[in-house]
Amino acid sequence: MSTGVPPAGVALRLRGRVLSPGRPAVMAVVNRTPDSFYAAARASDDDAALAAVERAVREGADLVDIGGVRAGRGPEVSVAEEVDRVVPLVARVRAAFGDLPISVDTWRSEVAVAAAEAGADLINDTWAGYDPGLADVAARYGAGLVCSHTGGLPPRTDPLRPEYPLRAGEGAGGAHGDAGGAGAGTAPDPRDGVLQDVLATLAAAASRAVEAGVHPESVLVDPTHDFGKTTWHSLHLTRRTAELVALGHPVLMALSRKDFVGESLGLPVEDRLEGTLAATAVAAWLGASVFRAHDVRATRRVAEMVAVIRGDLPPARAVRGLA
Repeated sequence: MSTGVPPAGVALRLRGRVLSPGRPAVMAVVNRTPDSFYAAARASDDDAALAAVERAVREGADLVDIGGVRAGRGPEVSVAEEVDRVVPLVARVRAAFGDLPISVDTWRSEVAVAAAEAGADLINDTWAGYDPGLADVAARYGAGLVCSHTGGLPPRTDPLRPEYPLRAGEGAGGAHGDAGGAGAGTAPDPRDGVLQDVLATLAAAASRAVEAGVHPESVLVDPTHDFGKTTWHSLHLTRRTAELVALGHPVLMALSRKDFVGESLGLPVEDRLEGTLAATAVAAWLGASVFRAHDVRATRRVAEMVAVIRGDLPPARAVRGLA
């Protein structure tokens, strides 16, 4: 008998360790950038960034994601400057928190090598393999890799009227099967063009990473909300999270305070927490495995509550009506 609960996602494994079994993992955002889109997440120096890591750990982060370059447009940051912003902090976090998994948000293999040598466990490539050497770096150092989707945009560029036409003869899941989408005799959803493109891109990137030697459960797939997408695209991908989960790798959702949340509710970045948490709950229910978050405590509580409702975790305490 069907329970009506979507299948659980794949747990994230980094260097042999499974993160947060029973609920999605929370990845805390730690920015060593002076111009991050969310001012509260900026750390002007390594001391401030290390304090942000300490706070995230207290609030329940399962791993931290350290970035040295703003994702969007801004002043050019050289490889040397990015290394200088990121790598000493990685070393300090590794020394202070020996068991804490560390992710580094970079699209450059030179930065990834230096970070891995300093102790990073995961390379968060938010620019969809723009540097094709990242998979080899992850495999060489036994690290994980995030495979993303940007619609073909190069790093630090914004989308302009991106379009993803529906591919004729394919269901909602494109070449990867129906996975809960349009079935036999059901008209295809014209909005599924973006889903088809994301599924095909992520499946190919994940396959290349595994072939390079990265463990399948250390390859995360990220639909990469807002990157190369309109708000309509990001909303559609959120409601179709189950198809992403069906690819068979841990699904990373980077939803926190993004523009699709702000445009949906007509709110500035400072007021997007509730919208972010609503999207988080939907994606967690549908099987997403990791959430990149600015608001760690709130995200962890939402992830745990959804896991309890799904039946993946027992309640922390259940005495009502029993005593």
